[in-house]
Amino acid sequence: MNILMKAIAPAAAAVAMLATGAQATERLSTSGRSDQIVIRIDKSEQEMTVMQGSRRLFNWPVSTGAYGYDTPTGIWQPTWFSPNHKSRQYGNAPMPWAIFYHEGFAIHATFDTWNLGNRASHGCTRLEVGNAEELYKIVFEAGRDNTYIVIQE
Repeated sequence: MNILMKAIAPAAAAVAMLATGAQATERLSTSGRSDQIVIRIDKSEQEMTVMQGSRRLFNWPVSTGAYGYDTPTGIWQPTWFSPNHKSRQYGNAPMPWAIFYHEGFAIHATFDTWNLGNRASHGCTRLEVGNAEELYKIVFEAGRDNTYIVIQE
């Protein structure tokens, strides 16, 4: 391999990786299926965007994991629903309108609305009660197989 190829190859590989990741995410949100729900949680902005097909339905402030209690990044589908859940791990703390997606992590309502927009949870994603109820109903109706939860830094 000549010196020019040695210099260009790592950059080309990085561009290919970025393009592949972007394409996968793009397929998720623009698959042409009007019933598909995509929930995007941006941890750096503490914001959730809910899309159905190509339409933006909602944009809400959230609270994700406080320092030391990280919210995992990745792409998941809901695993189960609990409209009136209480956390066994955290002293029966209320988690209304919970949508569980990965190893006990969930999107759920909070009564601590003054913390929305800031990292404040033990790793779950918190929403205002009315927003969590609306999200729960939309996702429950669309179904687990038609819903994707995308959590990014």
